[in-house]
Amino acid sequence: MKRQICRVVVNTLAFFIAAQFLPVMAATPLYFLWAGIILSLVNLIIRPLLIILTIPLSLITLGFFTLIINTWMIMLTSGLLPGFYVPGFGLAFLVSIIVSLANWGFKEMRFKH
Repeated sequence: MKRQICRVVVNTLAFFIAAQFLPVMAATPLYFLWAGIILSLVNLIIRPLLIILTIPLSLITLGFFTLIINTWMIMLTSGLLPGFYVPGFGLAFLVSIIVSLANWGFKEMRFKH
Protein backbone atom coordinates (compact mmCIF):
# COMPACT_ATOMS: atom_id res chain seq x y z
CA MET A 1 0.00 0.00 0.00
CA LYS A 2 2.82 2.40 0.88
CA ARG A 3 4.46 1.65 -2.46
CA GLN A 4 1.29 2.54 -4.38
CA ILE A 5 0.92 5.82 -2.50
CA CYS A 6 4.54 6.67 -3.30
CA ARG A 7 3.90 5.83 -6.94
CA VAL A 8 0.87 8.17 -7.00
CA VAL A 9 3.03 10.95 -5.53
CA VAL A 10 5.80 10.34 -8.07
CA ASN A 11 3.30 10.30 -10.97
CA THR A 12 1.69 13.50 -9.68
CA LEU A 13 5.04 15.27 -9.44
CA ALA A 14 6.06 13.97 -12.87
CA PHE A 15 2.86 15.36 -14.42
CA PHE A 16 3.44 18.69 -12.68
CA ILE A 17 7.04 18.84 -13.92
CA ALA A 18 5.96 17.87 -17.44
CA ALA A 19 3.41 20.70 -17.38
CA GLN A 20 6.22 23.18 -16.68
CA PHE A 21 7.96 22.31 -19.94
CA LEU A 22 5.19 20.96 -22.19
CA PRO A 23 1.65 22.13 -22.95
CA VAL A 24 0.00 19.67 -20.55
CA MET A 25 -3.14 21.32 -19.24
CA ALA A 26 -4.95 20.84 -15.96
CA ALA A 27 -8.00 22.81 -14.81
CA THR A 28 -6.48 23.19 -11.33
CA PRO A 29 -3.30 21.86 -9.71
CA LEU A 30 -5.48 19.26 -7.96
CA TYR A 31 -6.01 17.61 -11.34
CA PHE A 32 -2.35 16.61 -11.39
CA LEU A 33 -3.07 14.56 -8.26
CA TRP A 34 -6.14 13.00 -9.87
CA ALA A 35 -4.11 12.24 -12.99
CA GLY A 36 -1.46 10.58 -10.81
CA ILE A 37 -4.12 8.44 -9.13
CA ILE A 38 -5.76 7.45 -12.41
CA LEU A 39 -2.42 6.70 -14.08
CA SER A 40 -1.46 4.48 -11.14
CA LEU A 41 -4.76 2.60 -11.42
CA VAL A 42 -4.46 2.25 -15.20
CA ASN A 43 -0.88 1.00 -14.81
CA LEU A 44 -2.03 -1.46 -12.16
CA ILE A 45 -4.97 -2.87 -14.13
CA ILE A 46 -4.54 -2.38 -17.90
CA ARG A 47 -0.78 -2.05 -18.48
CA PRO A 48 0.16 -5.61 -17.40
CA LEU A 49 -2.34 -7.05 -19.87
CA LEU A 50 -0.94 -4.91 -22.69
CA ILE A 51 2.62 -5.88 -21.75
CA ILE A 52 1.70 -9.58 -21.99
CA LEU A 53 -0.19 -9.17 -25.26
CA THR A 54 2.68 -7.29 -26.90
CA ILE A 55 5.60 -9.47 -25.78
CA PRO A 56 6.52 -10.40 -29.40
CA LEU A 57 6.55 -6.72 -30.42
CA SER A 58 8.61 -5.80 -27.36
CA LEU A 59 11.12 -8.53 -28.17
CA ILE A 60 11.46 -7.34 -31.77
CA THR A 61 11.96 -3.71 -30.67
CA LEU A 62 14.25 -4.68 -27.78
CA GLY A 63 11.78 -3.30 -25.22
CA PHE A 64 11.23 0.11 -26.79
CA PHE A 65 7.59 -0.75 -27.48
CA THR A 66 7.05 -0.36 -23.74
CA LEU A 67 7.38 3.41 -24.29
CA ILE A 68 4.45 3.22 -26.70
CA ILE A 69 2.40 1.34 -24.09
CA ASN A 70 3.31 4.02 -21.54
CA THR A 71 2.21 6.67 -24.05
CA TRP A 72 -1.14 4.92 -24.44
CA MET A 73 -1.54 4.90 -20.65
CA ILE A 74 -0.92 8.67 -20.54
CA MET A 75 -3.45 9.20 -23.35
CA LEU A 76 -5.97 6.98 -21.55
CA THR A 77 -5.47 8.97 -18.36
CA SER A 78 -6.02 12.18 -20.31
CA GLY A 79 -9.19 10.74 -21.84
CA LEU A 80 -10.61 9.49 -18.55
CA LEU A 81 -10.06 12.70 -16.59
CA PRO A 82 -11.93 15.77 -17.80
CA GLY A 83 -9.91 18.81 -16.79
CA PHE A 84 -6.59 17.13 -17.56
CA TYR A 85 -5.43 17.20 -21.15
CA VAL A 86 -2.33 16.01 -22.99
CA PRO A 87 -2.71 17.16 -26.61
CA GLY A 88 -1.60 14.54 -29.06
CA PHE A 89 0.47 11.40 -29.27
CA GLY A 90 3.82 13.18 -29.57
CA LEU A 91 3.35 15.15 -26.37
CA ALA A 92 1.98 12.10 -24.59
CA PHE A 93 5.16 10.30 -25.67
CA LEU A 94 7.32 13.03 -24.12
CA VAL A 95 5.22 13.01 -20.94
CA SER A 96 5.55 9.22 -20.78
CA ILE A 97 9.33 9.58 -20.93
CA ILE A 98 9.24 12.08 -18.05
CA VAL A 99 6.93 9.85 -16.00
CA SER A 100 9.03 6.77 -16.77
CA LEU A 101 12.24 8.52 -15.73
CA ALA A 102 10.62 9.75 -12.53
CA ASN A 103 9.40 6.26 -11.64
CA TRP A 104 12.78 4.75 -12.52
CA GLY A 105 14.55 7.32 -10.34
CA PHE A 106 12.18 6.61 -7.47
CA LYS A 107 12.78 2.89 -7.81
CA GLU A 108 16.56 3.38 -7.85
CA MET A 109 16.41 5.57 -4.73
CA ARG A 110 14.23 3.06 -2.92
CA PHE A 111 16.59 0.16 -3.63
CA LYS A 112 19.72 2.05 -2.60
CA HIS A 113 18.37 2.69 0.91
